[in-house]
Amino acid sequence: MGAQRITTLTPIGDVLARVADLARPVAPREVAVADAEGRVLARDIAAAMAWPEAPVALIDGWAVRAERIADAGPYAPVLLDAAPHWVDAGVPLPPQADAVLPPDAVTGAEVHAPATAGDGVLAAGADAAADHPLRRTHERLRAVDVAVLQAVGVARVMVRELRVRVVSVGADATALAVARGVAAHGANVTFVRDLERALREKADALIAVGGTGAGHGDQSVMRLAQAGTVDIHGFGLSPGESAALGSANGQPVLLLPARLDAALAAFLVVGDALLRGLTGALISPGMPVTLARKIVSTVGLAEVVPVRRVDGGAEPLASGHWPMQAIARADGWVMVPPESEGFAAGARLEMRAFP
Repeated sequence: MGAQRITTLTPIGDVLARVADLARPVAPREVAVADAEGRVLARDIAAAMAWPEAPVALIDGWAVRAERIADAGPYAPVLLDAAPHWVDAGVPLPPQADAVLPPDAVTGAEVHAPATAGDGVLAAGADAAADHPLRRTHERLRAVDVAVLQAVGVARVMVRELRVRVVSVGADATALAVARGVAAHGANVTFVRDLERALREKADALIAVGGTGAGHGDQSVMRLAQAGTVDIHGFGLSPGESAALGSANGQPVLLLPARLDAALAAFLVVGDALLRGLTGALISPGMPVTLARKIVSTVGLAEVVPVRRVDGGAEPLASGHWPMQAIARADGWVMVPPESEGFAAGARLEMRAFP
């Protein structure tokens, strides 16, 4: 078996176009809401009915009819025919009641404070309307979304849930970081160390880390060529030039370099696009930052630059190779497109987070 060689670097736009061809959304499936955190919705979600169905107490207190106690005060209490009903927060109001007074506002049948209709009350339908989606197709469910859906009685949702194999080819630490990044996309991740076997097995995608260069022991790209197809070997991306893309056994395959910075850069740009294509997820907006120092970049190569927040904006920490100290200090990264020579200080950019 001969040595692997990169004959040319493919422009990152062409790489992403090939990703779009390979990454068709997986079939949706129904899951319990409790198991749906991080998953991408395949269908809008709305409450089955207006929620709450009837007015409920927002606070623990006394359920009253506001017009009966409009003139009540500490020195002129209103005496009711009978003591008002006590209600706990979340309990429907009794008939005729339209407000809830705090515990110390009532003594027996005497009311010492006025109320306006709606005080201390959650109106019917205030939490969720049956005809208004709570979350929409292509959005990712957060932990707080799961709590909201459970609170309004939604039990099951339709999602696009990925099964992804992450393979370490002698690069465990880097591959584990990539696996966590894949899991953050809502995928079920299987971590393995046998690339040949993984290429034969069925999943929605395979991402291998290591063995993409021209070293004596590098064989990942040749293994992919034997099991399937290598579409691209060599990305026009710095760092990450030796990454490769192809398919095997009906699944897209992304091969990342073993070096941490190169693997991260290729995963952040190409891996993210691959996983979003498979799930149909929307692009999450980055954080707007102002560049505190200029970035100088090589025209023709897209570049991923680690940055950290400082007074007055964000400063670049590395260019080309990222030292480990730069990765550890970084708050995120910015992208320099291939047609750009970089950005001047004061430029407004989008900073995105690392996995």
